[in-house]
Amino acid sequence: MKAFSIHDKYSVHLIPASAPEAPVIYLNSVSEEAQEIYDTLRHLGCPDLSLVSVTGLCWNRDLSPWESPAVFRNGEAFEGGADQYLGILTKEILPEAEKHVMGPPSWRGIAGYSLAGLFALYSLFRTDAFSRAASMSGSLWYPGFTEYVRSNTPSSRPDCVYLSIGDKESRTKNPVLQTVLKDTEDIRDHFLKMGTDTRFQMEAGNHFVNEKERIISGLCWLLKR
Repeated sequence: MKAFSIHDKYSVHLIPASAPEAPVIYLNSVSEEAQEIYDTLRHLGCPDLSLVSVTGLCWNRDLSPWESPAVFRNGEAFEGGADQYLGILTKEILPEAEKHVMGPPSWRGIAGYSLAGLFALYSLFRTDAFSRAASMSGSLWYPGFTEYVRSNTPSSRPDCVYLSIGDKESRTKNPVLQTVLKDTEDIRDHFLKMGTDTRFQMEAGNHFVNEKERIISGLCWLLKR
């Protein structure tokens, strides 16, 4: 594993593939679990990959596409810094990480859980750096996001998109979060109409269970397409 930091803030861990021209997946994450995720993917028989994990994010700033009020009592507002962070990811983190892989990747993917899942899909509309995306329990309830997807065109049509959600995630008294199932289904339908190979996976439980397992399922699906 190779590790470096960007701006003394973002911690990047890279597990390079053992063969040249393997795909690279960028995973924005809360905790550093790249090695465990990589080992599990290989144990499951997934094709080899280079896995790049980025931590140290300010989630409500770095992963939110535009400003929006807080949705939780005593929670923080969303600062809408996704474009700025995406620039750091594609112009600084990506080239530095790929100095350590063998040859150009066959494809690049971007993935994440919760707000990082929202960011993964948003990225498709702001850069052509990634051709595959996985949004696990993505915060697709984000105000205005479904409308944004419907009214904008990805930088290039993605090869495949993975979406998952827990079957209890929309069962909440919070009126903003109640829409997450419908929003996820609407976005799935939009990508299908676009001709993108799209998978929607309903998982058991609420938003806060089996995060690592859901991430692994999404990455494994991307790798086996």
